[in-house]
Amino acid sequence: MKTVRTNATTKLNLKDLGISILLILFVWQVIVWLTNVPPYILPGPMRVIEAFVYNAELISQHTLVTATEVLIGLVMGTVLGAATALYLMMSNTARRFVMPILVLSQTVPVFALAPMLTLWLGYGLGSKIAMTILIIYFPVTSTFFDGLRATPSGFLDLADSMQATRPRILLQVRVPAALPSLASGIRLAAVYAPIGAVIGEWVGASQGLGYLMLLANGRVKIDLMFAALIALCGFTILLRAVIDVLCNRISRWSGLFI
Repeated sequence: MKTVRTNATTKLNLKDLGISILLILFVWQVIVWLTNVPPYILPGPMRVIEAFVYNAELISQHTLVTATEVLIGLVMGTVLGAATALYLMMSNTARRFVMPILVLSQTVPVFALAPMLTLWLGYGLGSKIAMTILIIYFPVTSTFFDGLRATPSGFLDLADSMQATRPRILLQVRVPAALPSLASGIRLAAVYAPIGAVIGEWVGASQGLGYLMLLANGRVKIDLMFAALIALCGFTILLRAVIDVLCNRISRWSGLFI
C-alpha cells in the first residue's frame, strides 16, 4: 500500500511568482514617484532595466561565474550532506558525537567564516564553492536524516520479518522512503546556495555578481547594482524551478518502492 505524502516545502508556482514580481515593481515605482528620491539612492524600475540591457554582456559574464560557483557547491554540498545523513543513520556513535557538532556549527555566523575561507583558499572559485557548501550542508543533512528516521514502522517490520540485514534495510527501505525529505532539503539548498556564493564574493573576489554589486556601489552606479541583483534573483528562480522538476521526479520515483 502506498502512503500519501505531503511536501513541507512550498512548490514554486511561476504564475503566482510573476504576479508577485509585477506587484513589487509597481510598488517600487510608486515609491519612487511619491518620494521623488534621487536615482543614486533608489533608481526606478525602468532605469534599472535600461542599465540591465546596456550592461547585458558584463552582467552575463559575472552571472556565469556565480552560476559556476553555485552549481558546483550545490552538487558537492548535497552529496556530502546526504552521505553524512546515511553515516549518522548507520552509526550510533556518530549520532552521539557528530550530530551535536553539526548543530553547534549552526551557531557560527556564516559571515564570520567567509574571510577565513578566502584567506585559506584564495580569491578564486575555491573559497566561494566552500562557502556555498557550508551554507547548504546542514539543511540537506538535517532533512534527509529526519526522513531516514521517519520510515513507516510497517515497512521496517516487514523487512525484519524477511530477515533483511541492516545495510539492506537502509538502502532498500529507509532511503526510498526518505527521498521526498531529501528533495525538500535540496529545494532549500537551491535557494541558499547563491547566498553563500555571493557572500564569498563580497569578502574577496574579482569576478561574480557579488563583486559586480560592490563595484557598482563603490562607483555610485546604483542602477547597475540593482541590475546585478535582479540577475542574481533571476538565476535563483531558474535554479529553483529546475530543482523543483528534478525533485518531483525523485518523489515520484520513491513512490514506486514504498
